[in-house]
Amino acid sequence: MNGIPAENTLAQQRQRTAKGDKIVKGQTMKRRRFIRTTAAGAAAMILRGPAGVSAEASGSVRIEEPFHGAVLNHRHGEEAAGGLKIRVCGEAPLRDRVTVAGKPATREGTRFISETVLHEKETEIVAVSEGSFGRLEHRVRVVWDRRSQPRYRFSIDDNSFFLRDVAQKKYASLFDCFYLKIVRDLHAKYGTRFSLNIYYTTEDGFELPQFPDRYKGEWKDNADWLKLAFHAYANKPDRPYQYASAQQLIGDLDKVAEQIRRFAGEQTYAPPTVIHWGMVQPAALKALVGRGVRVLSGYFDRRGGPSWDVNYWLDDDRSEYLSRHDALKDFDSGIIFSRVDIVCNSTPIERIVPTLEPLANDPNRAEIMDLFTHEQYFWPFYSNYLPDHAQRLETAIRWVTEHGYKPVFFHEGFLGGPE
Repeated sequence: MNGIPAENTLAQQRQRTAKGDKIVKGQTMKRRRFIRTTAAGAAAMILRGPAGVSAEASGSVRIEEPFHGAVLNHRHGEEAAGGLKIRVCGEAPLRDRVTVAGKPATREGTRFISETVLHEKETEIVAVSEGSFGRLEHRVRVVWDRRSQPRYRFSIDDNSFFLRDVAQKKYASLFDCFYLKIVRDLHAKYGTRFSLNIYYTTEDGFELPQFPDRYKGEWKDNADWLKLAFHAYANKPDRPYQYASAQQLIGDLDKVAEQIRRFAGEQTYAPPTVIHWGMVQPAALKALVGRGVRVLSGYFDRRGGPSWDVNYWLDDDRSEYLSRHDALKDFDSGIIFSRVDIVCNSTPIERIVPTLEPLANDPNRAEIMDLFTHEQYFWPFYSNYLPDHAQRLETAIRWVTEHGYKPVFFHEGFLGGPE
């Protein structure tokens, strides 16, 4: 099914529901007033009211900082008693007594402010409000990146042309291909580690089974800094997994992974960290975890429109949070989502440093630099070829290197850092 009949059926149901609401509206108004009067305390247990409703009006308590799923590091607090002391703040009914982790919080109107110390990798923070609405509580869970260090990763998407080039020209070495030589030279100069995210096929019919395994030794020799990962079956159609089943996504992933292992060896294979167009069905996330996925990168922006996009279908609140932060954990799947900091092919060379510099001054964006570009812009035959593409990469890499960031792979350790 393509989803259109289901949408029509849903619209009809909504129309019928709306008509029914009009018929029973008058009959239910008095009953609703009675329920509101006699069950105010029960209604107040709802932890989150509509957008814009204050804690006083909704009778709820809510932790606003830190955000549920936040990944916190030394920039978000201070070392204390062997842990990380952080601020906890939010809203609660005006006259209520509020405690956070069992300790009284300071009140400022409907606001409350407190501190707590994280000792574990994951901590549940509980705020309790007691007063006219009874006893209310709100819980958030956060992740402490205890051994965090400034680091960057470099991911290149949409790779297929270099594989076709090597297979067709039968080079003596992988690095006789100019594109692979560029990334090797950047590694030699800066220590950069690259993840090349590849397709199974190109539009002219080249497929991975046509790539020879005679370079396997060379892949192995360079596997400490050069990895291959699944990106999609093909470049087209756009957004191939936005509405696809988990079975289709995993089927395509397995095909690519099988070929990488065949021609490049297990040590060169890496679980994917970017799925083509950054959109998959939520039901596919746990299936990806089953294939070793630990981190997924996206744009988490509105791309000029009203809706969040390239965000793996995360809800608006989490997408907005990720638009301003390095990372967020989805506890249901176990995946950590990372925000891409720069796309080199979309950023003129004179804008690269001005794009990165402000991030280093923002504690929510400074610790991890997620650098990114696309393969096709290296190739002169490509319609949008960028003659300075390699220089753009070097400008970004030089800047992060000079500012103390270390190259990592996101699938290793915790976001590339020590566990």
